[in-house]
Amino acid sequence: MSMMKPEERLAVAIARLILDPKAPPARHVAVGAASPIPAAACFLVQKLGYPIRLSLLSRRTGNPFTEGTRELFDLTGQGRIDLFFLGGGQIDGQANLNLVGTGDWPGMGVRFPGSFGSAFMYMMVPRVILFREEHSPRVFVPKVDNISAPGVSPPGVFRRGHAQALVTGKCVFRFHPDRARFSLDSLHPGETVESIRAATGFDFDVEGNIPTTPDATEQELALLRGPVCDEMLETYPEFCARVFDRKAAA
Repeated sequence: MSMMKPEERLAVAIARLILDPKAPPARHVAVGAASPIPAAACFLVQKLGYPIRLSLLSRRTGNPFTEGTRELFDLTGQGRIDLFFLGGGQIDGQANLNLVGTGDWPGMGVRFPGSFGSAFMYMMVPRVILFREEHSPRVFVPKVDNISAPGVSPPGVFRRGHAQALVTGKCVFRFHPDRARFSLDSLHPGETVESIRAATGFDFDVEGNIPTTPDATEQELALLRGPVCDEMLETYPEFCARVFDRKAAA
């Protein structure tokens, strides 16, 4: 089996978070448009034999939503989506997300893609896995310039859940809503606690010896490069060509 690529490590790390026995069950998982690595993780979970229902919003065929995202919001409001993935142009140590832009409101410094439904999904889905490949002080800031979606809420504000974890190109953080802080969960190969601190603008907790993010098993790699890639070719052709060296049939 050839060397594991960083994207494969991240997909496996997310798959293991999805299957975390300490977390609420993930029966119906939705994946947004620009999320090939979380999508790969979800397909991997399915191919490993776990019966999750996966709604891939950007898929041209087999998308269950005939009216697009409106139906996703309806299902979420009814409590029928268990897990979603979110990222941000900026993410801070309280798991606040900024998808608007940098600088004072309305964030006209560096413009980000926009909040869309992130605030609603963050509040109404029991589990959210945050994901951002770039791990730098530019992204992980002490305090986001604008809060698109809040990581925690004041007492009396209804929300179904919080971030479960933050997966980055360098490590995995766990989020603790009771104290509104991240703790370091695992380090990708070559990283240290010191290298993570140097690349992270917010403070985080370190509890005991931090393990290395586990490698993919031979079975997981074979599934990613075979059946998972087959599922993803139509929706994420560039990703499959770059990571799996596979191209869709003409």
